[in-house]
Amino acid sequence: MAGPGAGEQAMEDERSFSDICGGRLALHRRYYSPYCLEFCLSCPRISLRSLTAVTCTVWLAAYGLFTLCENSMILSAAIFITLLGLLGYLHFVKIDHETLLIIDSLGIQMTSSYASGKESTTFIEMGKVKDVIINEAIYMKVIYYLCILLKDPVEPHGISQVVPIFQSAKPRLDCLIEVYRSCQEILAHQKATSASP
Repeated sequence: MAGPGAGEQAMEDERSFSDICGGRLALHRRYYSPYCLEFCLSCPRISLRSLTAVTCTVWLAAYGLFTLCENSMILSAAIFITLLGLLGYLHFVKIDHETLLIIDSLGIQMTSSYASGKESTTFIEMGKVKDVIINEAIYMKVIYYLCILLKDPVEPHGISQVVPIFQSAKPRLDCLIEVYRSCQEILAHQKATSASP
């Protein structure tokens, strides 16, 4: 599922927010139409300081073992493990952007773009969406997260699943409220048009 057609002109704006640890986040909003919005949350880049600290720690430990054992395989293994660890981190863990595209007549698409260039996309049909809410969780302190409630196919008033949004970026409440209000406007329009004959 890609964004709206190339013929449509999108209005954009960007605002800065913080994550739950105080890091800087950028929220890009694209308005394709009143009922089609895209939110892209950019996460902080990899810290060169922490990357250097981890690499130096692994290599110093390997050099210490090398001086004790006098085995050059230890140094080769340390370099190999560091490179594999870095590649694994960039490809499977470090997310640069998280995108939420909501179209009232189709559904909600969530995309995570990793530092390596890999993308992971999930699409939820609008007919399966019960609501979008801000929920709270206790994780050493109270944190808030945006989530999609999916309808239970068996019980009409029940919830079958809770799908969290922006789990890597972990934005603060003020950012979540911005996205939540826009989602609620689109959901209200979608419910009104599906209810009318």
